[in-house]
Order: sequence, then C-alpha cells, then structure tokens
Amino acid sequence: MSAPGRGGGGTEPYRMSVPSDDAGPTAVFEHLWTPYRMAYIRGEGKPTGTHDCPFCVIPTLGDEEGLVVARGTTVFAVLNLYPYNAGHLMLVPYRHVPDYTDLTVEEVAELGAFTQTAMRTIRTVAGAHGFNIGMNQGSVAGAGIADHLHQHAVPRWGGDTNFMPVVGLTRVLPQVLRETRDLLAAAWSDHAAAASSTHPAAAASSTHPAAAASSTHPAAAASSTHPAAAASSTHPAAAASSTHPAAPTEA
Repeated sequence: MSAPGRGGGGTEPYRMSVPSDDAGPTAVFEHLWTPYRMAYIRGEGKPTGTHDCPFCVIPTLGDEEGLVVARGTTVFAVLNLYPYNAGHLMLVPYRHVPDYTDLTVEEVAELGAFTQTAMRTIRTVAGAHGFNIGMNQGSVAGAGIADHLHQHAVPRWGGDTNFMPVVGLTRVLPQVLRETRDLLAAAWSDHAAAASSTHPAAAASSTHPAAAASSTHPAAAASSTHPAAAASSTHPAAAASSTHPAAPTEA
C-alpha cells in the first residue's frame, strides 16, 4: 500500500504500526487487575450448609426481619435483599435442595401457585408491566446460592433500563424494603384467599387431583396409566416403560 510522498509528487510505502507479539500474549494484551474477585473464586463467604444458608435461616426469623412476604406449606416468598427492581421477589422451598428435579410434586405445585400469586400481587401493588421469571441452576449458570434452589420474580416497567443502571451502574429503588414487604404481604393475603376460593390448584383441596394426588389424575397421582409420572422404582423420571414413547431407550 502506498501513500503520496511528503516532499513531492512521488509515493512512499504506507506503514501501520501494530503491537509486536514476539514476546507472546503479554506483549499484546492489556491487563486488568481484579484482586477483589479472588474472594469469589475461593468461595469466601458462601454458604457451606444449612447452618449458614440464608434460605434456611430466613424462615426462622420473623416476617419483618427476614423480609418474608408469605409462607406456605412447602414454599415461602421473600424479598431479594439486593433487588434488580423494586418488588423483586424470590420463591423458595423450605428444603435445602439445589436442583429443580429434586422437588416433590407438592413442592412444584406450590412453587407454581406462589409464582402466580407473586405476579398478581405485584401487579396490584406496583402496576408492573411485565416480569422476568426464572431460576439459575448451578453456579456455572449464575446462581449466587447454588445449593438452595430459588426462583426469581422480577417486575419490569417500560423504561426501567435507562441511564442509571446502564451508564451509572446504579439501581434506583423508590422505597425501603420493609415498606415494600408490608405492602406486598397485605396484598398477598387477599390474592391468596381469592385464588384459593376460585382456583383448585391454589386451594390444594381434595377436589383438585394435582394437589390431592388422587387416583383420578394420573400425572399427580403417579398412577400406572402414565409411565412418565408414575415415579416407579425403576426410573422415577421416565419410568423406563415400554408404553411411554419418550422413554424406550432408558435402561
């Protein structure tokens, strides 16, 4: 590649300066020192068991102290101490289990019912436009407390991703957590009562097969008519039944 000469009409080679990699990557790459991350890498301050797991300790506290919004039979709802948005709730089983597949039928049903009530409650109290609902399974997937499963219910509003969080790296929360908890707890009881009277799954009544685990509902009753839900002793997840097309290859 050539460029016009400086002194006259001639040309001279055009050269672009590039870093030399003769000394290997250290000569090319810049360095960003992050010694504060060593605590995370070493796992310092992370729970090591039920004795110091926040999700095991919280149910032993009072509702206000623990920021508990609602308590169920197998699951409880609690405000996130470091919320993504105002009203950020977590739905947590009491049992100290890491994986969604570890939950019982009853826990799965109540976790789902609590998720619905959380959405209805936040819409009533704060007029949320939408939600991010989900859970991170395993530390590699981003779970902060991987040993105790928890599902997030994050309310969203149009424009909530703006200058402050994107450029200023700052969350703006218009209300202290205890006031938010009080509002959500009061509204939660109203929605839970209404849901129990109109929605059999929330009532966990004997008239709803999924909650009562009656013989009239194969998926919840683990009856022999549905191999995948039969929870047989040979393979609880798939039953390895020849009558179930999704599981013919199971050993």
